[in-house]
Amino acid sequence: MDFPRALRERRARRHLSQLDLALRAGTTQRYVSFIESGRSVPGRNMVVRLAESLELPLRERNELLLAAGYAPAYPESSLDDPVLAPVRTAIDHILRGHLPYPALVVDRGGDMIAANTAFDLITEGAAAELVGPGTNVYRLALHPDGLAPRIRNLAEWARHILTRLGHLEELRAELTEYVPELEPSAAPLGFAVPLRLQSSYGELRLMTTVTTFATAVDVTLAELKLEALLPADPATAEALSAAAGLMASADTAATVRPPRTCSGP
Repeated sequence: MDFPRALRERRARRHLSQLDLALRAGTTQRYVSFIESGRSVPGRNMVVRLAESLELPLRERNELLLAAGYAPAYPESSLDDPVLAPVRTAIDHILRGHLPYPALVVDRGGDMIAANTAFDLITEGAAAELVGPGTNVYRLALHPDGLAPRIRNLAEWARHILTRLGHLEELRAELTEYVPELEPSAAPLGFAVPLRLQSSYGELRLMTTVTTFATAVDVTLAELKLEALLPADPATAEALSAAAGLMASADTAATVRPPRTCSGP
């Protein structure tokens, strides 16, 4: 990777001028110009400051350092590394605490790391090869053998999924093939687009939240996302509680260790 070009592209992507970046990084516009033209070679600390000022993800910060000829600054640990044991404990606690509502943890590419037992209601009827740790949750959502046949508002929900896949071009191209054309809706939009999913407990109306580890300095940890599904109406809340009551005795294991699925109490 050519460092001056990489820096210019990332600055332009964030719609920052050279002066904007210079002020954020505590340097001058002239020096940034010299770096981007290849006339000056920044030190390692300056590259880190520029990457931080651009608010790049940790993976991209490491890539920028490598392009400048420096070693990465941020480690990338395996999730089963002992150093991330507190993270696994925290994930397990959060997944348990979200019951009786479904929740899962995915990595940067949307591959499932773990899920609580309530997520089983979401995946019922899906092909086995699309379900479970290591499988891709975006493919599960939109594949014809996954959730798609049960999603009542597939076109709207698919657009919500596809807008999150800008960094996954091949997957986005694949999933786009499964998505119907979106027709403008005359109905009120409400406060959020719900997932309307048919289930053995009737139609579930769910909204999603995404949680990340905000202060992470490990690439793996920074890229984890906890996706929690919440009921958008009282009927869905009642259905999820009823389903959890039946599932409660199925499994008492609770360790979050890839590639096993986190289970409920």
